[in-house]
Amino acid sequence: MTEIQKRLNSMQDKKYGDFQSALIPSVEKERFIGVRTPALRAYAKELMKSGGYGDFLDELPHEYFDEMQLHAFMISLVKDFDRCMELTEGFLPYVDNWATCDQLSPKVFGKKKGGRLVYKAKLLEHIDRWLDSDKTYTVRFGVGMLMQHLLGDEFDVSYMKRVTNIRSDEYYIRMMVAWYFATALAKQYEEALRVIEGRKLDTWTHNKAIQKAIESRRITPEQKAFLRALKIKDR
Repeated sequence: MTEIQKRLNSMQDKKYGDFQSALIPSVEKERFIGVRTPALRAYAKELMKSGGYGDFLDELPHEYFDEMQLHAFMISLVKDFDRCMELTEGFLPYVDNWATCDQLSPKVFGKKKGGRLVYKAKLLEHIDRWLDSDKTYTVRFGVGMLMQHLLGDEFDVSYMKRVTNIRSDEYYIRMMVAWYFATALAKQYEEALRVIEGRKLDTWTHNKAIQKAIESRRITPEQKAFLRALKIKDR
């Protein structure tokens, strides 16, 4: 057992581990130690500050789900863009569940200067490759980065088209696409509505995006009523 594994086991909450395993069926139950997220985040900060993590960031895949989560949190704290991207690219092929995918959120990717993303061009190059990947969670991560960083002031309709053009039978990709459009309906309503009205998504994703948008507090009652009428009924 490594020193990091020993530390993680010292923070174990077995009931929480059982709860997590029920939510993340793609990961074997025995791989959950059961460390709560706030504790993992704090430990990630501690390790990055002390530098006492040895080869941990280069040793993949990890044995435990909690180690993968810790790894994601540590990458997210790296301040140098190129180093952070290198670590991200090395990590993504080993991501095997939605939770680790969604916890990977490098702060440096969203760094701004004068209100503009500093690394926008570089980030988009990587996003394009992620969206073309044959790995479920790499694609999901790419969509997540477009949603997180490029639906606000940096938005361009070409980015939305990248997501619109995704075709996949993978549940976790389709769910992220639906989440993207639900968020887009809150932030870029007119452009997102064109996709919904044009039925440019598969039926399941179309309806799921509307459902999630209707559940959002950022959508007005009038918009929700209009979106309900755009649901595609089962035949």
